[in-house]
Amino acid sequence: MTATVLITGANRGVGLALARHYHAAGWAVIGVCRSGGEEAAELRDVAETLIEGIDVTRAEDVERLKGELAGRRLDLLINNAGMLRDESLGEIDFDSIRSQMEINAYAPLRVSEALLGNLGEGARIANITSRMGSIADNDSGGRYGYRASKAALNAIGKSLAMDLKPRGIAVAQIHPGYVKTRMVNFGGMISAEEAAAGIAQRIEELTLENSGGFWHSNGEALPW
Repeated sequence: MTATVLITGANRGVGLALARHYHAAGWAVIGVCRSGGEEAAELRDVAETLIEGIDVTRAEDVERLKGELAGRRLDLLINNAGMLRDESLGEIDFDSIRSQMEINAYAPLRVSEALLGNLGEGARIANITSRMGSIADNDSGGRYGYRASKAALNAIGKSLAMDLKPRGIAVAQIHPGYVKTRMVNFGGMISAEEAAAGIAQRIEELTLENSGGFWHSNGEALPW
């Protein structure tokens, strides 16, 4: 039976690279994205199923996603959709922080909970997080919304791992690396394809015994 992966934010960057990777590996790819049309043109080439117009921060959109996937088993859920904004002390934009919390932290929980019926024993959830969510690793400050939202995602992912272990579902928090994507104005150190390969390897190594961990895509265990 062909394995199936669902990827949010799959129309560009790391999400698109992951869709390409799993398609090449013979998986059935369900690509989920907020923007359709030309924004999803490349994704259409690799996704068996494309579900457009899904804003993962909106309960009604996630409910529609759940309805469209009714009865379909998922072997892997990759919560990849995310947002990066910058804030400096003295010029904090709290609306920006709220938006980052909604998409980076709350949305992965919303999607995971909605799709629990599709995730059976042996399934996996990968939350694409950031080492900037590490409190121990913060030696430069700033980026209040992004750091806080990714730290929250790490906490959420750990709780998911504990709660889902009895169901046989493993969960990982994976930092993709400093990737050359639009999010960082293409100023990263590795390509999206390299990041996707590393993420996929970490997912392949994910078991119920190491569920709940926080890793760099290169295999390094990251501090909380």
